[in-house]
Amino acid sequence: MKLPSSEEIVEDLAFFDDWEQRYQYIIDLGKGIPRLPESEHKDQYKVRGCQSNVWLISHQREGRLQFEVDSDAIIVQGLLALVMAAYNDKAPADILAFDIDDYFEQLDLERHISPTRGNGLRAIVANIRNQAQRAV
Repeated sequence: MKLPSSEEIVEDLAFFDDWEQRYQYIIDLGKGIPRLPESEHKDQYKVRGCQSNVWLISHQREGRLQFEVDSDAIIVQGLLALVMAAYNDKAPADILAFDIDDYFEQLDLERHISPTRGNGLRAIVANIRNQAQRAV
């Protein structure tokens, strides 16, 4: 399944009346991204600062960063899908220029996830931005 764009996700989430429906949409997005094989659940790919286990692998192809992600928590897999919609298969400069705070604000996300999930989300974003910075 190809993820919708970050703009499409903002529009889709605005369609739902309550956060229970929005959570289900986010979870469904997470089900649509490929899982990493267990053999790739290595410590070197683990994102520090997340409450759940999160693994992030990056590759650079033709000037774009591509990410493979996985989590052991279903809601975090959905949050990863939101982040991948913003960052996957983008040039490093585009990743660094993307206003992730505005994106999260448009999603009204951080008011509806726990502080520890929010910290984990920030750790994932920081990891991706660090990789983009190194690739510039």
